[in-house]
Amino acid sequence: MPDTHKSVVYVVSDAAGDTGEAVVKAAAAQFHPLETEVRRIPFVDSIEVIDVQLGQVQEQPGIVVFTLVIPELRDHLIARCMERNIPFVDILGPVVSGMEQQLGQKSKHVPGVIHRLDEDYFKKVEAVEFAVKYDDGRDPSGIVLADLVLVGVSRTSKTPLTMYLAHKKYKVANVPLVPEIIPPEQLFSLPKERIIGLTIDPGKLNSIRRERLRHLGLADDAQYANAERIKLELNYSEQIFERLGCTVIDVSNKAVEETASMILESLEDSR
Repeated sequence: MPDTHKSVVYVVSDAAGDTGEAVVKAAAAQFHPLETEVRRIPFVDSIEVIDVQLGQVQEQPGIVVFTLVIPELRDHLIARCMERNIPFVDILGPVVSGMEQQLGQKSKHVPGVIHRLDEDYFKKVEAVEFAVKYDDGRDPSGIVLADLVLVGVSRTSKTPLTMYLAHKKYKVANVPLVPEIIPPEQLFSLPKERIIGLTIDPGKLNSIRRERLRHLGLADDAQYANAERIKLELNYSEQIFERLGCTVIDVSNKAVEETASMILESLEDSR
């Protein structure tokens, strides 16, 4: 049964998400004492990011409120929400469309134009760009440049956590662990305090991977979701964590925000 005393609202934006969150909080005040949890998904710049984030929404259902001004991203989000029966509200779309008709001219479709371009804002943008560039171990050189490196097997929320922490202005890289692939040597040269290992319950991971395969239109009995394969990968990741001497967090039943809070506490303790 859903918690009728609490709602979760995901604010999706191709900028910082300030506008969407302000609107949601204003609306939520009309439902006091109902508790509303607002989760920002900021700086969305591709349909791939939308697909990843909607996977997280499905794990903990809520309403998606968005302020996407880029038509391709807005249309993709709407289509995916409709496919997955996720309720959504387009905040800016109807207003922008109405003004286009009234003024007789097209909008600029430029995200974040109302932001004051201060130092804090530029740090956030830089961190997001860093997260995209060094996501999923695609460029090992980012490991030594990162404030933090997340390590774990596939589907342990590495990318969502990376983007969430980037919004907090942390430069984060993440490295997938696969038994057949030797981790980048740069990883073993880092201080252990800058590395976080992510693990998960095998049964939970099996369920997540099977759902991922179904979403991709593939058979859910593929090797990727095989129970023995998953145990092999998790055992391998434990060996790597031990070599690194890093903090390990179990993400099995945690929201991204909760895991991120634990990561930041770990960083603060190490300082």
